[in-house]
This record gives sequence, C-alpha cells and structure tokens, in this order.
Amino acid sequence: MAHAEHGEMAHALERRPTLDVAGSGFGEPLTRFEDDRVLRGGGRYVADLPLADCLSMVFLRSPAPRAEIKALRLGAARAAAGVVAIYSGRDVADLPRPRVNALLGDIDAPDRPVLARGELRAVGQPIVAIVAESAAAARDAADLIEMDFGPQEAVWDPEAAVDAAAIFPETAGNAVLDHRWRSGDPSAWDAATIAAEVEIRHPGVAPAPLECRATAAAWDRDSGHLTIWTGTQTPQRARDDIARILGLDPARVRAVAPDVGGAFGMKASIYPEDVAVAMAARDLGRPVRWVAERSEDLLAASLGRGALARGSAAFDATGRILALRADMVFPLGAWLTFSAAVPAWNAARILPGPYAIETVEVRVRGVVTNTAPVGIYRGAGRPEAAMLLERLIEAGARRLGVDPALVRRRNLVAPATLPLARANGTTLDSGDYPALLEKTLLLAGYDRIRGRRGEGDQLVGIGSSLYVEPCGQGWESASVTLETGGRFTVATGSSAQGQGRETTFAQIAARELAVAPEAIDIVQGDTRAIPRGTGALASRSTAIGGSAVQQAARALVDKARSLAARLLKAGGSPLVVDGAGFRAAGGPGRAVTWDRIAAVAGKLRADAVYTADGEAWACGCCLAQVSVDGLPGKVTLERLVCVDDAGTVVNPRLVDGQIVGGLAQGIGEALLERVVYDPFGQPLTGSLMDYALPRADDMPAIELDRMCTPSPFNTLGAKGVGEAGTIGAPPAIVNAVLDALAPLGVEHVDMPMTPERVWRAIRTAADGCREERRP
Repeated sequence: MAHAEHGEMAHALERRPTLDVAGSGFGEPLTRFEDDRVLRGGGRYVADLPLADCLSMVFLRSPAPRAEIKALRLGAARAAAGVVAIYSGRDVADLPRPRVNALLGDIDAPDRPVLARGELRAVGQPIVAIVAESAAAARDAADLIEMDFGPQEAVWDPEAAVDAAAIFPETAGNAVLDHRWRSGDPSAWDAATIAAEVEIRHPGVAPAPLECRATAAAWDRDSGHLTIWTGTQTPQRARDDIARILGLDPARVRAVAPDVGGAFGMKASIYPEDVAVAMAARDLGRPVRWVAERSEDLLAASLGRGALARGSAAFDATGRILALRADMVFPLGAWLTFSAAVPAWNAARILPGPYAIETVEVRVRGVVTNTAPVGIYRGAGRPEAAMLLERLIEAGARRLGVDPALVRRRNLVAPATLPLARANGTTLDSGDYPALLEKTLLLAGYDRIRGRRGEGDQLVGIGSSLYVEPCGQGWESASVTLETGGRFTVATGSSAQGQGRETTFAQIAARELAVAPEAIDIVQGDTRAIPRGTGALASRSTAIGGSAVQQAARALVDKARSLAARLLKAGGSPLVVDGAGFRAAGGPGRAVTWDRIAAVAGKLRADAVYTADGEAWACGCCLAQVSVDGLPGKVTLERLVCVDDAGTVVNPRLVDGQIVGGLAQGIGEALLERVVYDPFGQPLTGSLMDYALPRADDMPAIELDRMCTPSPFNTLGAKGVGEAGTIGAPPAIVNAVLDALAPLGVEHVDMPMTPERVWRAIRTAADGCREERRP
C-alpha cells in the first residue's frame, strides 16, 4: 500500500465534536478497578469455585522422555479407597485431536493423544487419569499403578532433531514446518566491506504464571449441557475445541474463564488434561476438577523460546547493511499447541525489523522433540528476531570500529516511508524509529556513560536494542448495554489474565458515552454472556478489542440519540452527549438523563464486530548498563532505559506496568532462566528450587518514557505493549555484557549469562591469548 492511501484514513483517528469527555478517565493513570477485589481476597479462580459433590482428578505422568509401554497394571489403583474412575489411553483412543494453526502452510504434526497409548513421548506426558473423592485419594491411587516400559533414544535439542531420524512414525521427518522468503538482489553480498556472523541459542524458558493450569467441568444430564471452567486466554476457542473433540454441539458447551492468575501464552491452547476433565465429568455425571501443581506445569505445560538462530549481515564501509541472512530452528516439543507455529511465523515476518535492508533471505523451521510442547510465550518470535538483528549490528560495528549507535542511525527505516509494505507481506504502519533511538540515548546519557566505560578497574558495558512488535490482526466483538438505572454493561470477546482489561475497556467506553468509567461494568470470559470473540493474544486486545468496544459504544450513543431527540422534541437540533445523558446544544435546561432513556426504552443494546484495517506495529528502544565482576563472573544489571511507542495510550499506569513486567521476564531470559535436560533427556528444572526466576533484587533501576505515533489501522490508534519488555531487554542486556567483556577478548556468551558461563568465557579468552603469545 502506498503512503498516500493511508493518509486518507481519517476515520481511524476520528474526533466526534458532540462528545464531552471530561471525567471519562481516558488517557489517565487510573488504578485498576480489579485490584481492590483481588487484593482483599475476593478473586475467584478455578480452584476457588464452590462445586457441590466435586471429584478430583490427578494424572500419572511419563517418567521417560521416550519409551515403549510394555505393560500397565491398574487393578490395585481401581480398588483403592475413594477412587471413582480411572482412564487410560485405550479409553480415549478414538477422540479427535486438537487443531493446529497452520500459519506457515501445512504442518505435518505428530499425533497428540489425550492419554499415552503404546508409547511415551516426553517426560510429564499424561498416561492415566485418576478420578477420586479427593486429590489426596487420587494421588495415593496413582502410587499403586505399575508400568513396564522400554526406554528409547530421545531427542530434545532442536539442532540434533533436524538431522535425527523421525522421532514419531506418523511424521515424515522431525522438521514439521519449513518456510522461506527472500527479497532484493543477492549480489549485494559481493559489495560488502565486511560480513558479520552470529549464532544464538535461546534458552528454553517456563512461563511460570502465579496460577498454575486448572480446569473444572460439570455435565447436566437433563439438558445435555457441559460447563467448563478453565484458566484460559481463549474461552471461545476452548469451548469450540472441547465440543469438537467430545462430539458436542458448541451451543451445548459453556466455557468460563474466571479470574486468571497470569498466562503469558501458556494458557492460549487447550491441553490433554482439559479434555480428560471434560470427558470424565460427562461420563460420571458429577463435577470434576484438576489443579496442576507447580512441578506439573514445569514438566508438561508449554515452554517458550529454545530456538537456535544463525545469521549473517553484509556491511559497507559506512556501516550501511547491504544484506541479511537468517536461519532459525524452533523446537516444538512432542505435540503441537494450537499456536505452535506462531514463534517461527513471527520471527520470519518481523525480519528485518525496524531497519531498511533490501536484500533479505530468511528460513525458519519447526522440529518436534521429546519434550513438553514449546509454543507462544510473551513475545513469541519477536524476541528471537530482535536478538538476531541487534547482535549482528553490534558485531558489525565492532568489526568496522564504529559506534553501534551510528550503525543503527544509518539503517533505520525513515518515518516518511511509513506505512511500508514489505516483500514478506507485512506492512509497518507508523512510527519514528530514529526519534526513538535518539530519545533513548538522550535519556540514558549515552555519550557520557560510553566515554566513561574504561575508567577504573571495573568492567562496565552498555548495550542498546530497537524492536518492532506486531500487535495482532483480524477482528473482535463487543456489546454495550444501557441498563435500568443508567449504568452500562460492556461485554467483550477479549479476556484478561491480569492486564487490567476491566479498567481499560471501561475508560474506552466512558469516553464515548461521556460518563465516569465507574459507571461501566465489564463482562468477559464467559461464552454464555459475551459475544463471539478471539481472546487475549498477540498484544491485540486494546487495539482490536478496544476498538470493538469503542464502536459498540458509538452505536449505542446513536441509538440513544434518536430516542433522546424525541423525548426533548429537539427536531433537527443537535444533541450533545455528556455525563448526565443528552442535552440540546442550543442552551441549558433542555436535557434528558441516561436513566430516563433507560426507563423509557428498557435495556438498550448495541453490538459491534470490528475488523482492523491492518496490523498495528508497536516499536521501542532499550538501553542496558551493566558491570561485570570478572573473578566470579557475576553480572550486575545497573540500569534499564526503555522508550516505547504503543500509539494511543488509554491508561499510562497500566502501560508502564506491562513494560516493567515484560522487562522482568526479559531479564530472566538474558541472565537467569533456562530449562535444562540431562544427557538422557530428563528435565533437571522441575521445581522453582532449580529453575531461577528473577527476584526483586535482580531488578535494576528502570527509566521509562514513551512516544506516540497512532496506528492508522484501528479506530483507537492503539498498538500493543504487553510484549515490549521481553523483546527489547534481552538483546540490550546481552550487548551490554559483551561490551563490558570486549577488552578481554570475549565475543560470545550463551544466554542465560550466568556467572559460570561468563567466568568460562573469560577463562577461554584468556587461554586463547596465552596460546597466541607462545613462540
């Protein structure tokens, strides 16, 4: 699309002159409405639901990464006290498999049984579901199950999986997706002054939300209706998938996501456990509930990252990037979540990020492995793309002997060229990447701190990164209802897992209705009470879900306006909507209140299905300052500076909270977090004693600022922000650490940059120097 065509999209930022928004709260840093209830213990999570006569489900899980099941003896467990039912693979063998989103074309996905039958494919895979009167009784029964199995060779490393024989017999090979795209002139490589190469091994990470996975289900025999309560990001999809697998009409299945204590992508897809709970509830005619323990989630819930990325870039003598090549391999685990292809898809379409590089060659592959599934985790391919680009820029700048900031300046996309359509089918919508860089460098005092790096004995480094963040596409729905008494109810197809959606959507609707946000109630997460929707994914909820709320509120105002005109006998006189209702624009005294309109009309409702004109692309810049104690290899992260552009900001406090939370997770990937498997494929990080999450004292001083270039692709002008910190922080931190270690000859340290790894890199570089000095 040409730039001029988007300049005509005035409706995207439309201003309504008959709107009095005073007191609406839009753009103000309101405290989340949800906080008072949740902090006082009023949250209602799946584990809290008062389900009468409810049974508990517990799973016997695979102890081996890959094995043949030779015998499974359930007799003693069936006879145990309190046991109501036991299900094994043969009981669920005929159930259809869940769907996989084929974003990159056909995927040769491996089979995904609800319960293992015949073979084990990953440690933690569910083998037997035990239903008992209590969770304790179910766990006791699980201890009585006997199983004989024959171990087989497992593959858990993505690079090894590329070349290994097919792990699963139903797949032609382990690379179940393979996508390439290219643009520009390959001869650009011939004009290069230097070429830089990097290899990056992203650690596998565990999302670790506060609330582990949990699902409950109840079957009404009389009506033939199933209700499932599950901590999900996508209640509509969960409803549809459960209905399809169990052979039920979706109209007879109700999915409810009550309060959800965090998700980060881990709760975007249904799991085998969810299907087993729903099946057992229908089979037994009693409610059944399963609540995962932390160790279960660390073993069997979807992981994130883990990709192997290799890239090279060609530079001319001035630092301009002439060409880019990227080859990335993503592990997918032993079965594929619905969104398994999303990280590879995102990484492929984001490159070359905010940089104007014409010659690009990208290949992404996804390989099955004998591990827990690997799917979307906050960022989902965006951090992988940003890390590759930013490491190449630093490597190229070092070889050229120039400041990395100068290389970035010379390669950023100019704001005048936006919107910019690319050969891979994406369109960068709006932004000012050079201004983002300069604002960040100025805020950080870049020139000052860069000039002082060599002072004293301490190893000090600074690193930067720029990123773009695609923020979802497609549609979302909402309805707004004027209730008796003059309050409003907004029902949204989006959902929430702690982002403050009740507050944000109330602020959006309040601006259109010209009322206080406290006058609005938000309904979400219950498929019986909400319109059709997509859910909370890809930082899309404010941009697309919020635009749907905005459109529904505008439609309600239009409906109410005609009724108010009749009540006021206003004829053709214009009416202004304000905090009380409507008033005639011509003078005081002629007004009708919202509660009066409701008394006359009863409940007045308007619906909207909003489809975005394109995809909003947020952007930002991070700068990290570190010090390294070379003797123990300890990295101290001293400062993080982040400037983000999320377009129109509805609530600055919530935006800042999202950025800080993402930065914490980005710090975890760069310095602390790593899922570890031993040489036999056994996970060694099965508890939080072994898996290192960031703590309060791992957080540095954080300085935030923002820019605002509204997106022309949605009516709010909003962009996503939920994943910004996880994209920008890791490359900035890695670049800073390597900047600090450069005088010692260190050029690479794998993430997470633990003291041991940093110490070994320093020793290896020192040994190399000694070897060079030997005659």
